[in-house]
Amino acid sequence: MLVHGFPADGSLWDHQISALSGRFRLLVPDLPGSGASPEKTPLSIADMAEVLKAILDQEHIPACVVIGHSMGGYATLAFAERYPSRLKGYGLFHATAFADSPEKKTGRSRSMELMRRYGGATFLRQMMPTLFSAAFRKAHPEVLQSLVDRAEKAPSGALVGYYDAMRNRPDRTEILRQTPVPVLFVIGKEDTAAPPADVLKQVSLPSVSQVYLWEAVAHMSMLEKPELATEALEAFVTFCERYPLFL
Repeated sequence: MLVHGFPADGSLWDHQISALSGRFRLLVPDLPGSGASPEKTPLSIADMAEVLKAILDQEHIPACVVIGHSMGGYATLAFAERYPSRLKGYGLFHATAFADSPEKKTGRSRSMELMRRYGGATFLRQMMPTLFSAAFRKAHPEVLQSLVDRAEKAPSGALVGYYDAMRNRPDRTEILRQTPVPVLFVIGKEDTAAPPADVLKQVSLPSVSQVYLWEAVAHMSMLEKPELATEALEAFVTFCERYPLFL
């Protein structure tokens, strides 16, 4: 299961879907309020975890590998907290188990007010470039514009709700310490949303980790370095298929 982050939808993984669908069965949801999924308010990170469980239940899948990007990584950790037996492994693509710092919470509150006053589109046009490396922004402005155009279709209320959910999420580093399954960490050296210095403090917490730290990558490696991201996913899921699960 590939879980998108803010402010995207399941199409964020299109390259990986194309490359991996012949090898694996893929579930790629739109979280509530994104893509084709209706808005749900209020919405917490725990609510997002329940959405993931409902999909697995609907598809009669007892356990799988869940990969979460950014906000989707927060939902993945909440899922791991509630339903560890439903996981064969999980991955954090540019995501952290730390809660927001006081400064980050203040910044999210200001961004929420900006979205309420001026709409989500204004905020997205300011925020989206910061998710990419400087080199990628310069070389591929059309990718940023396409992502903004798609994200602007989400209701402003949903975008505010996502920020509220992220602001209020708890620290889940203990989940990493307790997890019985392998954990994937994908880190961009230019990522300011999930800074490498923070994520690297967490990679030794699980008993089994796979860690990728990439140059010239910020917060969106599935777009910035799609082949590398795909290779990392394939290697990790293959490993999880063979890893003995001791509960």
